[in-house]
Order: sequence, then structure tokens, then C-alpha cells
Amino acid sequence: MSAHIVYESAPLGSVIQYSDGTAKPPARFTKKLAAWESRNGVGRLVEKEPPRERATYSSPVHFTLHEGDFGQGGIIIVSVRRTWSVESDLRFEIVERPSIGMVRVLQELGDSPELLHLAQNREAAERWLANNQYGRAYLEEVSADEVGADVIEGRTAA
Repeated sequence: MSAHIVYESAPLGSVIQYSDGTAKPPARFTKKLAAWESRNGVGRLVEKEPPRERATYSSPVHFTLHEGDFGQGGIIIVSVRRTWSVESDLRFEIVERPSIGMVRVLQELGDSPELLHLAQNREAAERWLANNQYGRAYLEEVSADEVGADVIEGRTAA
């Protein structure tokens, strides 16, 4: 599916896989492998941004995937995120959507919310938020209505 469909139909917290359709090169070709890995991967949808027009800057519609955190001893040193325009030539697939009862920890930044954490339930989300304080964070439960709408509109298997 196209990046535009991901932007329109995937809820925050979905796991998205992206690919350029080429075969993975052998490990011995390190430069080719690094280039391939930059265009093929998987991440969790954490942000969907509408277009922005400023006097000196314009930004197309885009979304951001969180691919992972790197660190040691519970301390995150680097958080890897990739942002894709809806005009990307890559192919995208929604691998997994959040389940009913899961809780998103969100924060409002600019025109749209950013996913900080996806918890299994409200208790886990509150515990995460207590340990990771954000000034404008709020909780949003994945509802049966949201998942049901995806089923009715054919965006997921029943």
C-alpha cells in the first residue's frame, strides 16, 4: 500500500513495515546492505503530521515511525525515528494495529498528537507515565468503536 493510505488509515501505535521491493543483499556487501536497510524496515507509528505552510518553509503531509531505542542500563542514548512523506515511493504495510483495551500515552505537540508509549492497559500506562514525566501527556484508550470501524471499513481482518 502507499504511504498516503498509511497516513489516512493506520492509527497511532500501529506497527508499519516499509520496503523498496528489492532483495536483501548478502552481509559481505556492507555498503549495499546499509543502503538496503535504510529503505527496508519496520517501526511503530508515533506521529502523523498535516501539511504546514510558513513564510519561509513548507512541509508536506508526513508520518514518523519509531524503529527502536539504543542504550544501556535502562538509559536510552539514541532513539531511532524515520519520517516519510506521503509521496514516498516505498511500499508500506500495516503489520499490527493496537488492540482493544490498550492505552496510548500521547502528548500534544503542534497540530497533532505524538505517541510516547503504547501500554497493554490503563494501569501500565499510568505506571509508565509516573516514571516518565511529560508536562502535556494524556491517556487515550483504544476503543472497540475504533477497532470496529477498521473492520467495517475493511482495514483489518474481522
